[in-house]
Amino acid sequence: MIKEGVLLGGRYEIIDKIGSGGMANVFKAIDRVLNRYVAVKVLKKEFSEDENFVKKFWSEAQSAAGLTHANIVNVYDVAEDRGLYYIVMELVEGITLKDYIQKKGRLTPKEVIGITMQVSSAMDAAHNNNIVHRDIKPQNIIISKEGKVKVTDFGIAKATSSNTISTNVMGSVHYTSPEQARGGFSDAKSDIYSLGITMYEMITGELPFDGDSTVSIALKHLQEDIIPPSELVPEIPYSLEQIIMKCTQKSADRRYANVAALARDLKRSIQEPDGDFVKIAPLTSPTNTVIVTPEEMARIQGEAAFDSEYDDDYDEYYDEDEKSRKTGKKNSDIDPKMSKVMKILLIIASVLFVGVMVWVISNLVSIFGNDRDIVQQGTDKGIPEVVGMTVDQAEEALKELGVTIVVARQEEALKYDKGYIFKQLTAKGTELPEGAKLQVYVSTGLKDIEIPDVSEKSEEEAIKALVDAGFEEKNIKVKEEEHMTIKKDLATRTDPEAGEGRNYKTRITIYISTGVGKTFVPDLFGRTKERAEEMLKELVLTGEVVEEVNEDYPEGTVFKQEIEAEQEVDKGTVVKYYVAVKELIPIPTNDKFAGKRYEQVVAMIESLVKDGDRTFIIVDQETASTEYNEGAVVSVKEAGKSVEKGSTITIIVSKGPGPGTQQPDDGVDDKTNPGNGDGGLTGGN
Repeated sequence: MIKEGVLLGGRYEIIDKIGSGGMANVFKAIDRVLNRYVAVKVLKKEFSEDENFVKKFWSEAQSAAGLTHANIVNVYDVAEDRGLYYIVMELVEGITLKDYIQKKGRLTPKEVIGITMQVSSAMDAAHNNNIVHRDIKPQNIIISKEGKVKVTDFGIAKATSSNTISTNVMGSVHYTSPEQARGGFSDAKSDIYSLGITMYEMITGELPFDGDSTVSIALKHLQEDIIPPSELVPEIPYSLEQIIMKCTQKSADRRYANVAALARDLKRSIQEPDGDFVKIAPLTSPTNTVIVTPEEMARIQGEAAFDSEYDDDYDEYYDEDEKSRKTGKKNSDIDPKMSKVMKILLIIASVLFVGVMVWVISNLVSIFGNDRDIVQQGTDKGIPEVVGMTVDQAEEALKELGVTIVVARQEEALKYDKGYIFKQLTAKGTELPEGAKLQVYVSTGLKDIEIPDVSEKSEEEAIKALVDAGFEEKNIKVKEEEHMTIKKDLATRTDPEAGEGRNYKTRITIYISTGVGKTFVPDLFGRTKERAEEMLKELVLTGEVVEEVNEDYPEGTVFKQEIEAEQEVDKGTVVKYYVAVKELIPIPTNDKFAGKRYEQVVAMIESLVKDGDRTFIIVDQETASTEYNEGAVVSVKEAGKSVEKGSTITIIVSKGPGPGTQQPDDGVDDKTNPGNGDGGLTGGN
């Protein structure tokens, strides 16, 4: 059991436990390096001892750490300490969407659309990074105190290099997609289904499917139709209901292709609440009900023993033998009648496939037969294919045939770089007489267009500017980023940058400002001035240092800051802090002291101590001098410098000329040069 005060990785100090899941406990902690509160998710002991599980945990946590988005709870660190594996995440103060729904009963259409838009933005970022969340539910959606929606718990998400992933993990059963319940492929459309169920719960205050066990709920996802939300909430806008119904189709092909398409319909729903613009593909079979085989039923029953509230288990991949072991069935246990039917269907399908292939091949032969004859006849003497070569390469290839290249045309060609042949006017294999000319078209490449500067334009204006310049709208994407100076909802930059030349098919990303981001003021107390400046810089804050005399704190350390630690502020905020310095006393230059009596100089220096609570230690050193009479001050060693109170001041006093020299006597002052006898710091005659 991790206790309060434990320090993980020499950096994260545990404060208290704030939650628990199936695989991990979550703690509030303070990051002692960056001086901010964080959430630390620590893998439970039983999972930490499973080497395979730890590898998956490590891999998936690192994938989640690669996601940075305003609507995703950021992962800061993934580490291990003394056998404890943990993830360090952003600590979001607020309540879960589940709690919010329970508190309000049901949400307004405006709230549903607003929350879903933000969740969709987070999902789009994850899906674009090949990460499928697979556990979208209100419990994993947090609404911060500022009203920002953030998706959390990518603990069972799986980074993939392909479009889909195979999994037998069903996720939280009330929100699981039919394909997850079956143990089939789980991809981005599974997240869309779960989001649809979440939307249903937001607008109605109820879950579409419930039951006495996880198995019965999973089967309802597979076999039962969802009751339209309008039967529970008659006033729901028609377009919003259709969006929910499209998201929750049992067939993944009938759902939205991606969350970007979902977001577009949500935006339109705000403008056209009763519009009939949501298109759901027609059923390709007479029924929407999914048939569950005995094998799948056995698997669901065997694998559905999970806590629907806190299921964080990782996916496993099973081959056929493992599936048989899990279900207790072998191929030989399948119903013989069903097996016979399947064999017959397989034979029929094979015959049809062979027939189609014969027809296709015969047609291809009839279409291209003559060309094949030409190529075969011209194998030895016919001209080769020169498309894809440069003119020089083509001429080299035709040299033995005595054929030369003539460039008939130069123009843009989408698939060929500048200088490459993209078309030849005489077909490959054709025999040409020696001295003949082969006419070709050569690519000039795609013309570069200068990317315009769209900074500080609205999203619509920025897109229009790029389209007007000649770029294709379908290749323009929009992303969000924080910006210190450009206002919210205005473009900050493009990638590639403005002024660069690119062809019209180039993919261009427009970045839109989300405004100045928020950060927390660190505790600077006791830090050196240099360390305080580093801490502020790391958190994108500006420091303003004030040096102030304060003898109660070590010199050079911070003893006060004007904005309290842990207060949330805009990035770029100026934080004034005070650094202790010792009181310094400026000592006048030697022209104020030289030639005066020792007693006069002592009094002059003592008068500089303002408070009178400390005095200087005066040390007199005698030296022979032919310039000054005995007892006159020759110089003060610290003259012209600033010194601390209590410092030793060294006064050098003349003991007169050395043996055999005459004592100077000007009759006015102790210096041989008259005129410095007023005893003041200002000098004068």
